[in-house]
Amino acid sequence: MRRAAQDTRTRDLFEVPEPAPELPGTHDFRTQVAHLVSEVMRRAESDRWGIAAAMTRLTGKDVSKHMLDAYASELREDHNLPLYLVPALEVACGSHLISRWLAEVRGAQLLIGREALMAELGRLERARDEATKNIKRLKAQLQLGESDA
Repeated sequence: MRRAAQDTRTRDLFEVPEPAPELPGTHDFRTQVAHLVSEVMRRAESDRWGIAAAMTRLTGKDVSKHMLDAYASELREDHNLPLYLVPALEVACGSHLISRWLAEVRGAQLLIGREALMAELGRLERARDEATKNIKRLKAQLQLGESDA
């Protein structure tokens, strides 16, 4: 018998994410946040000046290229990216990397765009299948009841 090809590109929508362990000293993510900020900006189509300008437009607050450099530096522990700037940074860079990371750390899974639609479609199809099964079961019970009468 021939085996079906393994799909290596589709994420497992039914995988249950595990949150980071709640042990003392395990939730200091300053270095990881700086690395993520650096990675998001590295992958962006625009340079850091363009990202800073886009973030300034989006927030209405001055965001400079030098601030972004500090947020991306793993050595500048006192300059982590403020949470309120994360959405603007992700929009300016066309990314969801930080949001996905935060969801994973908290034991969640972030579904965006097509992934979210596919998950909702799967949920609705499961509900439909369950309803169809229940309808068949009730009809069978009704037919049994009619034959008893």
